Amino acid sequence: MHSNIGMYRIQISGNEYEQDKEAGMHYQLHRGIGVHHTLYNKSRDEFKVTIFVGGPPSHAFAAIMPLPEDLSEVTFAGLLAGRRFRYFFKDGYVLSADADFCITGTVRLDGMKPEGPFGDHLGYYSLEHPFPVLEIKNIYHRKNPIWHFTVVGRPPQEDSNFGWLIHQLVEPLAPKEFPGLKEVHAIDAAGVHPLLLAIGHERYMPFREPVPEELLTIANHLLGKGQTSLAKYLFIGCHEDDPTLSTHDIPGFFHHILSRIDLSRDLHFQTRTTIDTLDYSGDGWNAGSKLVIAARGPVIRKLATSLPTGLDLPATCRRIDLIMPGIVGVSFKPFTDYTSARNELEQLIAALSSQACEQWPLWVLSEDSQWMSQELNNFLWAAFTRSQPAKDVYGVDSSFVDKHWTCRAPLIIDARIKPHHAPVLETDPEVSKRVDQMFAKGGALHGKIKGL
Repeated sequence: MHSNIGMYRIQISGNEYEQDKEAGMHYQLHRGIGVHHTLYNKSRDEFKVTIFVGGPPSHAFAAIMPLPEDLSEVTFAGLLAGRRFRYFFKDGYVLSADADFCITGTVRLDGMKPEGPFGDHLGYYSLEHPFPVLEIKNIYHRKNPIWHFTVVGRPPQEDSNFGWLIHQLVEPLAPKEFPGLKEVHAIDAAGVHPLLLAIGHERYMPFREPVPEELLTIANHLLGKGQTSLAKYLFIGCHEDDPTLSTHDIPGFFHHILSRIDLSRDLHFQTRTTIDTLDYSGDGWNAGSKLVIAARGPVIRKLATSLPTGLDLPATCRRIDLIMPGIVGVSFKPFTDYTSARNELEQLIAALSSQACEQWPLWVLSEDSQWMSQELNNFLWAAFTRSQPAKDVYGVDSSFVDKHWTCRAPLIIDARIKPHHAPVLETDPEVSKRVDQMFAKGGALHGKIKGL
């Protein structure tokens, strides 16, 4: 009942690992295995781990569910499957009686080895880092086992279907976990953790001017608990402003927020904090910043449905495109370093400060604004995985008022690729197409796919 079952990345060959003797253990921030490792560091007991591959779908799903700390994944897997999690002990290790493969070993408490780079679900190659090592003891398998695989790449791939199913189960429970919350949606197209959309209630002061108050309490709760604490950009709107508002209507949600946002009041930064392990937009590994955008009140601007005309922009702006009402994409000079970036952005801000841009409150810089404007998912992926708020968010006439950052329209996100970012994961379109076709047919996957 005190075990931890999680879905983690295991490297079984390459780098410095001894073949069939060692495996690399990839831990991520806010994962239970790290908590257990901390306890074993204190005790100096053997940290015994069993890797399960395959088995009933309920086992894999229980491993990735964001369960409360005191709820065993073993129990949850049994509830999902309609029967208990079948296991037994051998040489002090837990073995699943239903898995296709079981790899047993002991985590080396002293010394690490490089793990990675690997493709991940954000759509990039996460870089090489030192991680704990599993010293392999035994490998077991059932008769005629199946080695499960997935194709990793930019969403929607890999764990997108898991994410969709989690939403179906968890979303109705979220208001009970977060008082005042009506709805929350981690955007898969943006890599899940980089972008969180939420709707809350405002009940604190119904007798005076509507401003974000309870929304900020809800936002702080979301950023302070479990997996939602990994959110980098959190946009939160108010149910009372529009009872039909939905986080699943992404264009409609952005329209709601941007038509109401008060840029002198509604931007709340957290600096020098933790972000997702697989997000390389920050200042270092697991290190970055967050931005809460909490909009409450009546519509204060009408968003333009066409591009601004007659703008006098610097030569660094090579093209502009309309992404959606009120959001402009800019093909900008490629990023070199932050000193140059600040100078370039100062020129752009100086040009925009004397021009009417209130109807376009959000501008996003990238290498190719035409590509970004072609699909909603292109915008979501590039804008929120390639920027970190504290360094890459700018605004016209920005200043600090009592340490609160404020600006006027437009707000600018520099979503250009930076030298420290993880490389973009290139997936062969033909391979992805054939895998999708195989998944659509259902059943077990056999054989090899050319080029995979």
